[in-house]
Amino acid sequence: QVQLVQSGGGLVQAGGSLRLSCAASRRTFNAMGWFRQAPGKEREFVGAITRDDTTVYADSVKGRFTASRDNTKNTAYLQMNSLKPEDTAVYYCARSRALSGDSDSRYYDSWGQGTQVTVSS
Repeated sequence: QVQLVQSGGGLVQAGGSLRLSCAASRRTFNAMGWFRQAPGKEREFVGAITRDDTTVYADSVKGRFTASRDNTKNTAYLQMNSLKPEDTAVYYCARSRALSGDSDSRYYDSWGQGTQVTVSS
């Protein structure tokens, strides 16, 4: 496993932007995923990025969120634009067991500590 430390997040008005970071304790060639969990709801897939920058997103964030990674810094990012109140949740980064990204959280073996994102209307 690898240790993942998240940063970023916070409170923003609707239409605003935030960027989340996820720093890994060592180099990883596996895909990195992003998930979120709102109060009273199950954790849901947000997006994922492979080592060669292939990305996949949930329909709810497509066109607004962008996953990226800097392999020289062992860090993944989630740029969130045009935020909506329904984006409010705790966001988690995770490392996939495989090179490809997947929307199923069972395929991820290391998780960040989570960071709160709150979007006010």
